[in-house]
Amino acid sequence: MVRIGYAAGAFDLFHVGHLNILKHAKSACDYLIAGVVSDELLISRKRVTPVIPLAERMEIVGNIRYVDQVVAEDLSSKMEMWERLRFTTFFKGDDWRGTPQGLELERQFAEVGVEVVYFPYTMSTSSTALRRALASLEAGAVVAEPVAARG
Repeated sequence: MVRIGYAAGAFDLFHVGHLNILKHAKSACDYLIAGVVSDELLISRKRVTPVIPLAERMEIVGNIRYVDQVVAEDLSSKMEMWERLRFTTFFKGDDWRGTPQGLELERQFAEVGVEVVYFPYTMSTSSTALRRALASLEAGAVVAEPVAARG
C-alpha cells in the first residue's frame, strides 16, 4: 500500500522548522502532499496576515525536494481536506499532541483509517519569532528616520 502523507502549515517566512517538518514527513511516507494554508484561513483562524502571499508560499513549498504535490488548504477542516485528497498519514507538530484539538483530530482520522504522526516542534526558530523581529526592526527604522534626516 502506498502511504500518502499530508503536512499542512502556513509556511510563511519559510525557515528550518518548516523544512524539518517536510523532510521528516517525506521520510515516513511514499508520496507527500504539502498543504499551504490560504491567506483567508490564516486571517480567520490565527488572526495573522501572512507576510508572503499564498501563491508565493506555494511556489516555495512546491520546489522543496521532499514535496511531491502542493495544494492550497482552503477548506475549514482537516477532514474536508482528507475528503479531497484521501491521504493515509497526517503529519503535525508535536505542540498539538495531547491538546483538545489534537485529540479530536486523532479521533476523526481514526474513523477513516488515517494515522496521525507528530514531529518535534523546532523551538529555535518560528514564524512568530521572525514576525516579532521584523516588527522590531520596522519600529526601530521608523524611530531612526527622523534622527537621520536631521543629521
